[in-house]
Amino acid sequence: MSTRKIIIAITGASGGIYAKLLLDFLTLQQAQGNNNIEIGVLMSDNAKTVWEHELGNQEYKDYPFTFYDKNNFHAPFASGSTKYDTMVVIPCSMGTLGRIANGISNDLLTRAADVILKERRKLILVARETPYNLIHINNMKTVTEAGGIICPATPSFYSQPKTIEEVAQTVVNRVIDLMAFENDSYRWGK
Repeated sequence: MSTRKIIIAITGASGGIYAKLLLDFLTLQQAQGNNNIEIGVLMSDNAKTVWEHELGNQEYKDYPFTFYDKNNFHAPFASGSTKYDTMVVIPCSMGTLGRIANGISNDLLTRAADVILKERRKLILVARETPYNLIHINNMKTVTEAGGIICPATPSFYSQPKTIEEVAQTVVNRVIDLMAFENDSYRWGK
């Protein structure tokens, strides 16, 4: 079985809990013996600040993944030749979305997204803003037309979540599904 290569990018938009839950899931995958996953993580300085404010900790430092600096254009996924197959930006700020939509590769995150799109691989943007203005909507349209997936951080309530973490998990479960991992989350009608 070939190794799945995944980039997780975390921006400074509100919603650090979404990133935490996805990193927890990927950590569990590796702990359960799914060693065919290579994870590279990008985390902006603002993302660290937001995580610390919203979650009250610095647990992002504890994950067993390789973290890359935003200006490290020598990172493997700065080139399509390394064949990273999936990139998730979670949460995705509107500024990041705008730079991706307009092909502005001014840091490693936007370069990696550009590579994923040009190589026709899977880009998932967990958009975190409300309300949207027309610029946001047009940028989402542009990314979608280029092959990306906009997965707004919009929770569902079918599963009757009881905690903030359970509410956030409804969004992360959709992301996990889009990443094509097995996921035993709540399914409507089952």
